[in-house]
Amino acid sequence: MFNDKILSCKDCGRDFEFTASEQEFYAEKGFTNEPGRCPECRAARKEQNRNSGGGGGYSRQPREMFPAICATCGKETTVPFQPSGDKPVYCRDCYQPRARNNW
Repeated sequence: MFNDKILSCKDCGRDFEFTASEQEFYAEKGFTNEPGRCPECRAARKEQNRNSGGGGGYSRQPREMFPAICATCGKETTVPFQPSGDKPVYCRDCYQPRARNNW
């Protein structure tokens, strides 16, 4: 089965233990790589990403929104696509009940 291993952190260089139970967890999740950072450096990196707005190291540009008029209530709204005019566009309030009924 699995045996505890001593690994070296790629950030701080400190040795840390990769326990048999952690290895079993990694195997269950299908992870093929061993951790490269000690628990303290992993936690610090996670906190740094959380504070910098990074979600797993990826940053997303704000979505471009386009003006539209709701086909049901006539209210001005914005949508995340360029309305072509051949299909109705709905505001959030009018769209949600329609979406629920289609599921």
